[in-house]
Amino acid sequence: MYIELRTERLLLRPLSVSDLHTVHEYASDPDTTKYMIHLPNSNLEETYSFLAHVSAEWQKEEPSFYEFAIIYDSMHIGAVCVYLSEDRTEGEMGWVLNKKYWGKGFATEAALAVKSFAAERLKVKKLVARCDSRNLNSARVMEKIGLSFESKCERQYSDERGLACELKYSCTL
Repeated sequence: MYIELRTERLLLRPLSVSDLHTVHEYASDPDTTKYMIHLPNSNLEETYSFLAHVSAEWQKEEPSFYEFAIIYDSMHIGAVCVYLSEDRTEGEMGWVLNKKYWGKGFATEAALAVKSFAAERLKVKKLVARCDSRNLNSARVMEKIGLSFESKCERQYSDERGLACELKYSCTL
């Protein structure tokens, strides 16, 4: 399956193994991934394994998740995704951007496109997004795309920076 979404500045297309080096650049960067549970990746093989899994999912007739590469000015700058519940009525969104592109509205623009895709094409009834409570930029993106604060501290975790918890935002479509 091949799906492209376009916004004013961005092209969103399926993330694939051909994106290995650009994904690894942000997925292995401690600054970019400091609030992410499953990152940073420590080597190219780890990033390749993830991308092989994503590529295989795109080959299915009805994928259970959609990972899009964010392309700006012909450059791969990040990813945005929606993972579907088993009954396909709820989706969980996420995004990551190469830190060179932070603060320019790209995450918001890409997330809005995937939100519309989830509502209109996938017929999702509810969207959720979660972030580390210290990740205020991600929480702002959630608010900008129309998600409302739902709960704090469903999940708690500790790392070298101290104790944190998860913020959950959602919206009904």
